Amino acid sequence: MPAVVSLRRPIRRLAVASLFAATALALSAPLTLLTPSPALAAEKGVFFPESFTLANGMQVVVIPNRRVPVVTHMVWYKVGAADEERGVSGIAHFLEHLMFKGTDQVAPGAFSRIVAKNGGRDNAFTSYDYTAYHQNVARDRLELVMTMEADRMANLRLTDALVDPERDVIIEERRQRVENKPTDRMSELINATLFVHHPYGTPVIGWPQEMATLTRADAERFYKTWYAPNNAILVVSGDVSAAELKPLAERTYGAVAARPVPERRRVSEPPMAAERRVTLRDPEVRQPWIHRSWVAPSHRVDPGHHVYALEVLAEIMSGGSTSRLYRELVVERKLATSAWLGYNPSAWDMGTLNTGATPAAGVPMDRLEDALWGEIRKLLDQGVTDDEVATARKRMLAAAAYARDSLTGPAQTLGAALATGQSLDDVESWPVRIDAVTAEQVNAAARAVLGKTNHVTGVLLPPVGKDG
Repeated sequence: MPAVVSLRRPIRRLAVASLFAATALALSAPLTLLTPSPALAAEKGVFFPESFTLANGMQVVVIPNRRVPVVTHMVWYKVGAADEERGVSGIAHFLEHLMFKGTDQVAPGAFSRIVAKNGGRDNAFTSYDYTAYHQNVARDRLELVMTMEADRMANLRLTDALVDPERDVIIEERRQRVENKPTDRMSELINATLFVHHPYGTPVIGWPQEMATLTRADAERFYKTWYAPNNAILVVSGDVSAAELKPLAERTYGAVAARPVPERRRVSEPPMAAERRVTLRDPEVRQPWIHRSWVAPSHRVDPGHHVYALEVLAEIMSGGSTSRLYRELVVERKLATSAWLGYNPSAWDMGTLNTGATPAAGVPMDRLEDALWGEIRKLLDQGVTDDEVATARKRMLAAAAYARDSLTGPAQTLGAALATGQSLDDVESWPVRIDAVTAEQVNAAARAVLGKTNHVTGVLLPPVGKDG
């Protein structure tokens, strides 16, 4: 599943596939400290979080970072676009917008103004599997944003006068961010062709004809169904410890009553019997490209135990200027200006593995396509070497060592992982599991995914006669 994440200001794409690579990588219940033992400290652990659970079921995770008196505060709801009912696509993203329309305590639109007035920044985003709201503020403003976020968790007040104009906003957002951009329209087409039955094939922002019919009642029903403390995760990263945060969390989020939340039930994607191809020609295309997507395991759904091997594979094939695809297609053969392979295992259901390239000036698309698939065939026929795997592991582990330098990156990594079925131990064990990957495992994982025909190829081109 492509990691399409819709932001309120503005919609954009966020690669949560492997945020280790992107960043580097009950009230009475006792406080649980997850710092590893000295014997494992050199091997296991990335963020060394602290965790506790409020009496209402809300999980709280704290990542202490004392470098500056600032915190990133994030609330993750375990619901996204793939949890929507049929016929109301886009309602998860629409509700994300409407969460800023106020409560009895905070006037419509005042939430962001209050955060800004106190020197902070805020935003929100929606994906297929979760919706998150976040603020970056000074340490002494943390209780303020916790109070406001807890308030709108339970007390959102909507009227038609607020909802109807915001529906026009998201429709215009779709026009600007999807319909006016050939690359985004092509990505949407590829996704819908890869997942013809599963909700991952429906765009996060929604289909236009369904977005136009969304109502206040739809938004309120979705809110009352899914927005509850026992379906949320609070992640705070920065100048605070769990011991310091716990009384604040009890006073704010702990005052929100738990509610029954339905089980996530999604239809299964039928087996893909044949490869599929999508071609889009558009006069706005300035840079053609080719893209291929395969259905792949995710951290939660990995029957073949291939996830970590596929992460290493992506590093070998696309981890910088010395990676296989870039070196062969861009540097040596000069057929492309970019060539890549990416893997997204962060999903509640299936993940995706994707590869693609953009042609160099004057290079016909069919020649580039033959060369790209030739590199994939070479991988399947000859495999990767022990040296390639060892080098990739070193690069990945070195990057993970710097993961704590950011405030927002760790909060995003842990929040996305927990919202898609992983545990804190899964995240903290990532270095150990990556370091154990062998060339044999990488080759087996490559054959299990890339060796199948369950893929969609997309080609983006200018109009006929203007191919370069």
